[in-house]
Amino acid sequence: MAYVRYSTGLFLDLLADAVNLTRKPATTAKGVMTFTRSSTSVSTTIPLGFIIQTAAINGVVYQLITTETKSFATGLLTVDVAVESVGVGSAYNLAAGYYAIMPTALPNITAVNGVDWLSSPAADIESDDALRQRVRNQFGTASKFHTDSVYRSLIASFQGVKSDAIYFVHDAPRGPGTANAYVLFDFAAPVTTYLATINNYITDQGYHGHGDDLIVYQMPEHTTTLAVVVWVDRFTPTLQKDTIAAQVGDIIRAAFRENTAYNVSLTLPYARFSFSLLGEEIHILVSDVRSLVFSLGDITTALWIPRLTSLTVTVSEIV
Repeated sequence: MAYVRYSTGLFLDLLADAVNLTRKPATTAKGVMTFTRSSTSVSTTIPLGFIIQTAAINGVVYQLITTETKSFATGLLTVDVAVESVGVGSAYNLAAGYYAIMPTALPNITAVNGVDWLSSPAADIESDDALRQRVRNQFGTASKFHTDSVYRSLIASFQGVKSDAIYFVHDAPRGPGTANAYVLFDFAAPVTTYLATINNYITDQGYHGHGDDLIVYQMPEHTTTLAVVVWVDRFTPTLQKDTIAAQVGDIIRAAFRENTAYNVSLTLPYARFSFSLLGEEIHILVSDVRSLVFSLGDITTALWIPRLTSLTVTVSEIV
């Protein structure tokens, strides 16, 4: 295990191969964009290779490209068109509403990514730390019994699922021999599809112990609304205020797992989410911010994580 702890790159790959594991590759995001026309009299075909993008998030613009040509059905105002990210990496797995800009306009047409827009999430190449976790866990799978390590290994083999993001409940929820596994999926993951695939893999394909009954669920979520007042210097230009508001909003959304553009503290189960720490991180990242006031106090979680249903960022000048 000491070799696993200190090995990196190719040497860690060799140690993983020795326990029948392979580093997960980087992938693109695949899903659908919803295009909306202003009226049914507008006749437009969404072309193959059409670009939809985000506003700049921490200086980076993320783009999707259509992978099919599709027209609106008679009488319908919307059409879902298959898209793929132009690059690889989990940064493309953005929450609903981020992809909404069309560099090339289509008259009387708007586009946006919906809540369940992803069918296959993008992923970064598996990091050394994540691969180490799976390698260490693999040693616990040698038993002929289906322990947590065995199930953790099976579930973590899926793209977008990390070993340390799986939480087990062993209180026999459906009687003796039953247990639940709760997965903290990466944001914007196609949860319904993933759960069906993972449970089919474990149950219907026989990857479970004799007499076992394990069901995999999404980590429960509690929704919340948040308002933030950001104080800046007097006479700050309006355009600069708008930029500050957008940046602070993106940082907060990153903390609530809606994007990965900023390295900030994340919401977690069985943890205390500190708004004072988040405020400190915002001060470091946005030097023009003089003070922050959050509408919520710290959030203490159990077997659930908080999700934002509404975020309002107001910028005010110090008088």
